[in-house]
Amino acid sequence: MKKKLPIGISDFKRLIDEDCAYIDKTLLIQEIVEKGTHVALIPRPRRFGKTLNLSMLSYFFEKRDEDTSYLFKNLNIWKNEQYRAMQGQFPVVFLSLKDVKYSTLEKTLASLQGLVAKEFERHGYLLEGELLTIREKGIYNKILFENGDQLLFEQSLFLLSEWLHRYHKKRIILLLDEYDAPAHAAYVGNYYDQMIDILRNWLSKGFKDNIHLERGVITGILRIAKESIFSGANNITTFTILNEEFQDKFGLLESEVKELLNHSGLADNLPEISQWYDGYRIGSCIGIHNPWSVLNCIAKNGSLSPYWVNTSDNVLMKHLIAKGTDDLKADIEELLRGGIVEKTIEEGIIFTDLEKNPNAIWALLLYSGYVTIDTTPSYGIPCRLRIPNIEVGELYKTMILDWFKTSIHEHKYRMLLGSLTSGDVDTFSQLFKEFMISSVSVFDVPSEESEKIYHAFILGMLIGLKDTYEVKSNRESGLGRYDVILIPKNSNDLGIIMEFKKVGCFEKIDLESAVASAIKQIENRQYAQELLDRGINRILYLGFAFEGKQVLIRSKFRA
Repeated sequence: MKKKLPIGISDFKRLIDEDCAYIDKTLLIQEIVEKGTHVALIPRPRRFGKTLNLSMLSYFFEKRDEDTSYLFKNLNIWKNEQYRAMQGQFPVVFLSLKDVKYSTLEKTLASLQGLVAKEFERHGYLLEGELLTIREKGIYNKILFENGDQLLFEQSLFLLSEWLHRYHKKRIILLLDEYDAPAHAAYVGNYYDQMIDILRNWLSKGFKDNIHLERGVITGILRIAKESIFSGANNITTFTILNEEFQDKFGLLESEVKELLNHSGLADNLPEISQWYDGYRIGSCIGIHNPWSVLNCIAKNGSLSPYWVNTSDNVLMKHLIAKGTDDLKADIEELLRGGIVEKTIEEGIIFTDLEKNPNAIWALLLYSGYVTIDTTPSYGIPCRLRIPNIEVGELYKTMILDWFKTSIHEHKYRMLLGSLTSGDVDTFSQLFKEFMISSVSVFDVPSEESEKIYHAFILGMLIGLKDTYEVKSNRESGLGRYDVILIPKNSNDLGIIMEFKKVGCFEKIDLESAVASAIKQIENRQYAQELLDRGINRILYLGFAFEGKQVLIRSKFRA
């Protein structure tokens, strides 16, 4: 009989009680204990089972009124007597910040205070008897009823751990899920600095030099730099996807996917499902599948689709790519062609550096799951990065097409491409100018940086023409490097070469002169050679000159 799929179920007890399909990850408990680290920070991509794993840890370690040992008796961790003896022996504080994603600081702080208040309510037995002084009970009630100020909130984790330690006479297990969600939302909402100050004070008091802490486990998507949040917290050890520790405890291995497919009668679908959702590498562990996508695919009887969607993440990625360097856009084009790029990955992310440091965005893309490592990383050697699978490639394509749908109507976008590939330069020029004006408005790109919109446009063409054209940029041909070349898959179709020229206040040249120079450069440097080598003889030269939002396009067919 098929077991219920735990889609949307992140509570471990509910999953076991309802006899849902469960891939046994309980040896995470053993690995955490054996690593010996006081606090483990384990960043993993979204939807990779972080919340469920922390819920499992909570039910394993926490001393509760009800006996929860039955949840583990058929699982791997129960085979070891040493760990059986640890079950249900500790006070536990468990908070998940995954839904703390608001547009303002006030709403975010209120949400955090509400989460802490619920945890205080869960441990309301501390108010009974004379364990707490009258003053401490007053403080407890202020936090419980959300009447405290920001300073009291920042002390709340430490205070609760102190009182739990006093009551149980055992130090606490502190579990924090998706710790970086508020920072991510704050960056998008433009209140990042204030949010980081609050998180730094709150988490430092809970995890740094807390004598009431037995062990802590923190999960999230990103490794935010210590100087941002965990300033001076030397007791925290980070295990990212570049490390081998915990490499098989988040996400699904191929053997685990096979097990799920066998129970669902979809064993023959493994090759296609792997192409769509496999491809992740953590440490030296390969063949890791996205669990959220696999479960949804099984629920849809094997229907292949990009299930891994998160609007807020995509907004940030779209913003960063649109405002990124020309090199970034060229690298993304290479990835979309199935290629590999080599990048140095920053150890910790500082959100404010994302638009300043060219390497920072690659750490964000890697830790978020938009790219993966191609080989086991070595210290001091740049990481080889690639798009992990079809699903993530489709997300990039959807994101890029969305740029166009928000800039010009979709039918005009199709007209834009059609006029380009047919050689109707007048129509193409008119539509392209419309796109440029609306795109600058959408992306809020200053006029002095308007050349970046051209590269966003290149990405759009790459998606819209993927079935009929190969699009290349910044490559050598003839006697130089062209800006863009469109190579038709059918040699009878039109080949197109584009060259861009920018006119600014310091250039002693007008748009007409600049566009003429662009056409002449295509001819003199023999950029058409790559097309000719492929047997393509119908070739269109396109020169672009732009000054802020003004664009002038001229063309010439190769004689």
